[in-house]
Amino acid sequence: MQEPLQDLRRHLSILIDFTGEEVLKKLFGNICVLFCVFMAASVVLTGCGKKSSEGLDTYRDKMTSFYDMLSYLNKSINAIDPDSETAKDELLGYLDEMNNAYSSMAACEVPEEFSGIADIAVEAADYMQKADEYYHMAYDGTFDENSESLASQYYERANSRAMVMLQVLHGEVPTGDGVVVTTQEPGQFSTISDGTDDT
Repeated sequence: MQEPLQDLRRHLSILIDFTGEEVLKKLFGNICVLFCVFMAASVVLTGCGKKSSEGLDTYRDKMTSFYDMLSYLNKSINAIDPDSETAKDELLGYLDEMNNAYSSMAACEVPEEFSGIADIAVEAADYMQKADEYYHMAYDGTFDENSESLASQYYERANSRAMVMLQVLHGEVPTGDGVVVTTQEPGQFSTISDGTDDT
């Protein structure tokens, strides 16, 4: 039993490093930065003084709740004592909560103004679900190093997509490994015919 606990301590250290201060500052920043991001996202989502639609307000509230939940879960994971007999159960419980948060976020109706992140939200939720499943496979019962490795990779993918979404909501051009941004020149658009021909 001691060997899987040692592996759990090692992995908690890796997980905490990933969600810890260094990455947290990149992903969410400290509390002040989070507050600023949410305020900036509020301004972006409300259209800089334009009367905001109910859909934008609802989406803003749900996304704020999502990032608040990630911040809470990050702090909770960082607070786990790896030497505790309940460390494994605590970690898996927090990861289950994180999976639920991602699933709820992906189920939110994305306003047309942010339709570009709808697919990213679904991908993030799918990756977090896989991460959660593989963490359970790694730590429920006999420790499985391969499952732990896969879980960690899926976890990183989910969080990188959450970062891209945060950048878009913040009004920034997304950056990161594998991020490709496609833009159109103002006024350039194509129409889709409705299949009827007036001639």
